[in-house]
Amino acid sequence: MWRLLALLLTFPALAAETPRARVTLVTEVAAIASGVPFRLALRQQLAPGWHTYWRNPGDAGQPPEVTLALPEGATAAPMQFPAPSRIPYGPLVNFGYEGEAIFTIAVTPPAALRPGDTFAIEATATWLVCQEVCIPEEGRFTLTLPVEAAARTAPDAAPVFARADAAAPRAGPFAMRIGFEGTRGAVELTGPGLSRATVREAFFFPEAPGVIDNAAPQPLELRDGALSIGLRRGGEPIPPTIEGVIAITDAGGQRSAFAVAAAPGALPIQAATTLWPAIGLALLGGLVLNLMPCVFPVLAMKALGLARMSGATRGTVRAHGVSTAAGVILSFIALGGGLVALRAAGGVAGWGFQFTSPVFVAGMAWLIFAVGLNLAGVFAVGGPVAAGGRLAATPGHAGAFFTGVLAVLVATPCTAPFMAAAIGAALAMPTGPALAVFAAMGAGMALPYLLLAVAPGLARRLPRPGAWMERLRQALAFPMFATAAWLVWVLSEQLGSTGVFWALAGAVLIGFGAWALGVAQAGGWRFGRAVASAMAIGALALLPVLAAAPAAVADPMGEAWSETRLAALRAESRPVFVNITAAWCITCKVNERVALGTEGVRRAFAERGIVELTGDWTRGDAAISGFLRAQGHDGVPLYLFYPAGGGAPRVLPQILTEGSLLRAIE
Repeated sequence: MWRLLALLLTFPALAAETPRARVTLVTEVAAIASGVPFRLALRQQLAPGWHTYWRNPGDAGQPPEVTLALPEGATAAPMQFPAPSRIPYGPLVNFGYEGEAIFTIAVTPPAALRPGDTFAIEATATWLVCQEVCIPEEGRFTLTLPVEAAARTAPDAAPVFARADAAAPRAGPFAMRIGFEGTRGAVELTGPGLSRATVREAFFFPEAPGVIDNAAPQPLELRDGALSIGLRRGGEPIPPTIEGVIAITDAGGQRSAFAVAAAPGALPIQAATTLWPAIGLALLGGLVLNLMPCVFPVLAMKALGLARMSGATRGTVRAHGVSTAAGVILSFIALGGGLVALRAAGGVAGWGFQFTSPVFVAGMAWLIFAVGLNLAGVFAVGGPVAAGGRLAATPGHAGAFFTGVLAVLVATPCTAPFMAAAIGAALAMPTGPALAVFAAMGAGMALPYLLLAVAPGLARRLPRPGAWMERLRQALAFPMFATAAWLVWVLSEQLGSTGVFWALAGAVLIGFGAWALGVAQAGGWRFGRAVASAMAIGALALLPVLAAAPAAVADPMGEAWSETRLAALRAESRPVFVNITAAWCITCKVNERVALGTEGVRRAFAERGIVELTGDWTRGDAAISGFLRAQGHDGVPLYLFYPAGGGAPRVLPQILTEGSLLRAIE
């Protein structure tokens, strides 16, 4: 139908013309020589507002095609396309040309030709031109060239082919890497002449359709000798080799295009321009982490140590604050190094990933329980408590250092605001910058102690030591017991009643061992230390039982999340709310109580037909971990709202209120 409406023309000549485009077949020679290659060019001159397409047309369109009928023995190479430009149209982005586009074809005549012969070419071409509508057009061209002893150029055609050569992508002195991780991707060029001073913008055009999201922005990052372009993966499979064109505009506005190709590998990210923003987010996130409920018990224990410092020398107070801060910062660096190493080895790791292990949760519950018993006065220091918890419960610089260590361990179930983006950015960076981000996070959490080190006079404002301190020390045991109880509840979410039974059994062994040690320390039982050691060994023997226990059956809010279900709902244009959570995430549980589970939110979801998908990361899940990374997060909670009718998801804050959630879905 379109062909009839477009009044498609067939020209047995060198030109086809419509109100939308004038298309000509141009040859660079006036006469050919036997066996000597020459070039043809399909030249499109488009009317204002109309465009045509590259070999990968982008989100819509069709590239031009030329079919040649040549004399026997002649061959033609594939048609060469000039470097394309982005042509936005509403939510779509096409790859193509406006104004003029010149497509070249190299033709090799047979060697048997003799001077005086003629060389006849018939070409049939089809192309698509678009403005508000897209109209297919076609033309048929005939061309007869004389054969002479030496090829003779066509002077009038020289400017056309000069423009074609200038617009064609060429080989460049650059090495290319390209990779994808989830939906994120990047292409990186390294080589001479690339810097912030020489490159103004760059864009990557893949030859294979559907490899990238064409409409997604391509953020540019530059450092001396390298540039990287951020990509978002499309819906088609990644080919073994990704070919394409990178168009670079220099500082003077001159555009150059380079043909590139590489096998996809690890995600290449240049951290030069993202490092400082990530460090800023990490500092702020670490500072806010001090306000998270899971850190409060350790901070309470630290408050007792600070109270003891009133009256100490200025140097002692300063060193004590530095020791605690060092414990926090070095623990963050160690944890970040572990995450980076696991990611490099192909493991699935994210912030708080250790809490997906029932063995770790049980061990932390027993450690916190033992610290509580120590504060309550059941025993002083020693055997049944691991080194970190034992030293954290003692005064002095070692105790201050390991208080920082323990604070980081129990802080990992919490993802403070700003932390998720910083962690996601860090885990996409090389090792050095990634560890710098984790160190900044530790510095943010340690900032109160660093402040105390800089201004130790603040400690003198604390109350003087006295009998109240012993009562305070004993009272501070109860936040420890509450934390241990919470960890046991996390086990119940992971393993059900089986996990609770073995966790409580281990707590009984730990408690009995602590009591035996306390009696021995008071001189009342010579075998108390041996009994305490035996109880600790008995508790450790329960860890393999916990590791082998079957997972509890989760009862998520809404449907269980999966990539397949999410894709199906989006294909139906239905609104979707995605909630990625974990039982050990206190922020997640608070949000469920104050926002997600309220009557107003449940009613709004029902009225608007919003499908809720819940991903449970309590015991770790490779698919959920990949989804988190694809969204630039490496921790929970993550809340996404996909509006009805399609479109990009809206990322909601990590701390929700009923009002903010209702506004987001409206």
